[in-house]
Amino acid sequence: MTEHPTSHEGRQPLAARPQERARPRQQEAPPGAAATAAIPGPSSVPNTAKGPVPNAAPNPVPGAATDAAAPVADTQTVSRREGDRLRFVGAATRRIARGIDLDEIVLGLCRASVPTFSDAILVYLRDPLPVGDERPVNPFVLRLRRTDRLRLTDEESESGQEGERLRLSVTDPQAGLLPAADLCEIRAGGALAEVLRGVRPVFGDSAAARVALPELLGAGRTVPTGHRAILAPLRGRRRVIGAAVFLRGTDRPPFEANDLLVAAQLATHTALGIDKAVLYGREAYIADELQRTMLPDSLPQPTGVRLASRYLPAAETARVGGDWYDAIPLPGSRVALVVGDVMGHSMTSAAIMGQLRTTAQTLAGLDLPPQEVLHHLDEQAQRLGSDRMATCLYAVYDPVAHRITIANAGHPPPVLLHLGGRAEVLRVPPGAPIGVGGVDFEAVELDAPAGATLLLYTDGLVESRMRDVWTGIEILRERLATTAQLTGPDHSPPLEALCDDVLDMLGPGDRDDDIALLAARFDGIAPSDVAYWFLEPEDAAPGRARRLARRALSRWGLDELSDEVELLVSEVVTNAVRYAERPVTLRLLRTDILRCEVGDDAPQLPRQRRARETDEGGRGLFLVNRLAKRWGATRLSTGKVVWFEMATP
Repeated sequence: MTEHPTSHEGRQPLAARPQERARPRQQEAPPGAAATAAIPGPSSVPNTAKGPVPNAAPNPVPGAATDAAAPVADTQTVSRREGDRLRFVGAATRRIARGIDLDEIVLGLCRASVPTFSDAILVYLRDPLPVGDERPVNPFVLRLRRTDRLRLTDEESESGQEGERLRLSVTDPQAGLLPAADLCEIRAGGALAEVLRGVRPVFGDSAAARVALPELLGAGRTVPTGHRAILAPLRGRRRVIGAAVFLRGTDRPPFEANDLLVAAQLATHTALGIDKAVLYGREAYIADELQRTMLPDSLPQPTGVRLASRYLPAAETARVGGDWYDAIPLPGSRVALVVGDVMGHSMTSAAIMGQLRTTAQTLAGLDLPPQEVLHHLDEQAQRLGSDRMATCLYAVYDPVAHRITIANAGHPPPVLLHLGGRAEVLRVPPGAPIGVGGVDFEAVELDAPAGATLLLYTDGLVESRMRDVWTGIEILRERLATTAQLTGPDHSPPLEALCDDVLDMLGPGDRDDDIALLAARFDGIAPSDVAYWFLEPEDAAPGRARRLARRALSRWGLDELSDEVELLVSEVVTNAVRYAERPVTLRLLRTDILRCEVGDDAPQLPRQRRARETDEGGRGLFLVNRLAKRWGATRLSTGKVVWFEMATP
């Protein structure tokens, strides 16, 4: 709950108010001339078009100019005040409609009402607010969302001239009644529930409001007497979502009948705006959560490469998009690096992004070449719809060969930052976007030297209303080169700091689109840390595999692992030889862990099972599962690879 003080100096919306103050006190206004309020209401004198004027002579004497001019003056006063009221309602509703979120709309109601229409206002909203077609939870509770009241200026407070005029029993601090009750539970069948159900605003001294207001404001709190309070229910599109209480002090005329219509207009526009804000907030939250849950929570830590990523949503008005990135471990210690961008900013774009990312992960698990992955993604996008377009870049890094294979589908080219500080925009065939259909994709294989950094990004980083794509790419290249020079020619810049520095290149007006950024630092695996053999699929293969593994471990100073590694290598190779028709591959990789990979041309993946006591086999994978730190099997286009990892001493 917040309270907004408003200076008393701003409470003179009409030119008529200074004239009233200048009028001598001894000249009392006739009964037919009502006192002028901040928002003038109709005079207590009825319009002559609707009936006779109470104080007018029943039979005016011809030629009596003074008596004849009175009804005309009253009619002009009523017309002027009605016009002022309509102008106020128009300005107030426009101010309320300008709000986008819940707090802005409630603040707009308070600022529009105080001091022009009332001296104080209290706004209660349902807690929690129902969204859309949701069934509201029980019990029905109203929470005081905001209060706003007129306060004296310093000069008026010191002089004490206006002190009595603004004293309101609900909002007077000296009365000990601030703040009003923060929570109010609506009793079914109670007076407040009946007023809220009726929807129409009521005066505070009406029979229903006299019981309902104390229930709303809290026990012991009273409101000004007479027509100096209005209780207005706030009804949205489907149900009552709150209430507003308008209060006037004794210095102003009480509310009139037409002021109920003004309060109804303010309450209606506020309630509809709140409904809209709550729905928009829920949709934005769902879309944002949908997109973020489809992005990886954390990146893997594959052998021979270090990874870092960033994701920035677009501006608040269009923060939901279809950008994504991914890093997928592949057999042979390779890793697939993916970045893509679905066209558009909507929940549909986020959903399509999730489907394409899942498809890319599935295709990567089949170890398809990059160009084949893009071809299948293109087919999947066409199945999703004729207007489902996306760009994508798919790269596979091999830390053993120190090579990278890249295929592009209409995406901005990657930038390679070399160890010496030179930044290079890689020449990759651009290709057509995913979803066009009927096009071929081309892959290129490039060197990936140790210490180099590959930067994959979406067009939101380099393209905006202020610059085109290629200008942005050149700025990115120069920024990377400048950052690398700060760390010297022999050291690569820290990966996380490099990502932050790249995002710092964004200036005002550059956040038109969301941004996905994936950086890969190539460490590679030295040839001296790799041992690779081909084994013929024969009975002697397991014994030869044990001897080769023992020699490699001895060369690397890992004799402590020899017994366990020989046992596991023998079991895995035995299983491969049983089904293979072509030579079996055996590879050992030494990094911070020891990794063993056995490949064959049989596509069936091994499955661990519990062997019975009478079975002669079926215990190989059980041993692998018990002794290895991790193990797994991956199907390839040419067969499969079974691998396991051991922690090094």
